[in-house]
Amino acid sequence: MNDAIFSQIDFGPLQSYLDDDDVTDISYSNGGQIHLKTLSKGIYPVENPAVNNAFIEKLAFQCSNVMGSTFNMAHPMLDAESAELRLNFVHESVATNGVACLIRKTPAKIRLNKKKLLDEGYINLQMHDFLLKCVEGHANIIVCGETGSGKTELVKYLASHIKENEKIITIEDTLELHLDKIYPHRDIVAMKTNNIASYSELLEACMRQNPQWILLSEVRSAEAVMAVRNSISSGHNILSTIHSDKASSIPMRMYALLEGNQDVTQFQRTINRYVQLGIYVKGYYSKQYDRFQREILEICEFYVDDETNEPMVNEIYKKTLDGKISIKNPTSHLLDYIAIQGVMLPADTFRLGKEEGA
Repeated sequence: MNDAIFSQIDFGPLQSYLDDDDVTDISYSNGGQIHLKTLSKGIYPVENPAVNNAFIEKLAFQCSNVMGSTFNMAHPMLDAESAELRLNFVHESVATNGVACLIRKTPAKIRLNKKKLLDEGYINLQMHDFLLKCVEGHANIIVCGETGSGKTELVKYLASHIKENEKIITIEDTLELHLDKIYPHRDIVAMKTNNIASYSELLEACMRQNPQWILLSEVRSAEAVMAVRNSISSGHNILSTIHSDKASSIPMRMYALLEGNQDVTQFQRTINRYVQLGIYVKGYYSKQYDRFQREILEICEFYVDDETNEPMVNEIYKKTLDGKISIKNPTSHLLDYIAIQGVMLPADTFRLGKEEGA
């Protein structure tokens, strides 16, 4: 790991974890408890006596100096962010069992690739190729899942298959995508919200930059929901993430984040008309593989029925944790949408034949 902003900070006994590509998060709490989150094993505790309250307080002091901020009883929260690291500290005056720290690594690399996805059972070849065809066909896609499920990594992988001549703008409140660094030769603008520039203001500026794709960081506020809606309704294509435990629940999860009394059915119609796909990715310990497993469990198509004008969901792919898989072909709504971009898929996309009624 090479991070210029924090290059003068001594991470000491934590450095080996930062240098390990398998480690994604380092959590310290409770006067000496260390838990690592890794790609291969999930979350587990480690023993490291050198990492204690005194060391973490010293690390927080170094970070506060680098960031030009304060960390004490009067300012008990500290966020420190650089190109590839995000640190959060909670002072012991608030965390009553001792200072708490979370370090998240956000490396400028695409961790996923086709071979890894297929070899590790993340998704099968048929659905993998289908998703890439949808990206090629400019489908708007929202990835959902729980914390640590790998939503952002999946978005980065899908974004890596956007055509090179299509301009991308990323809008994030915390830097995680790093597409501008991964593809320095491409037309990519990376924007970050702050206390001066909000989602709405950045989106307005973004529109003037004439992008084909807008990649929004996690949708977790009413402002972010409106940014998604305004992006897709203005003809731009989006990739984004949201917390939800089902792909089919994405529109209602977005509605729940809204402030005000907007009509729920009207809102659902808008989302279902402009967002083509929802993907649910889950991270869990797999008995089958005897390791921590991340995989896509649901792919849902959203559309509005031509006759009833009702928002509808077509569950294209579903895999239960016991391994049972159900597949349905996409509707003509999705097939016609991507066909406009020159991506032609047959009505019986997954060769279901009579089982699908095709």
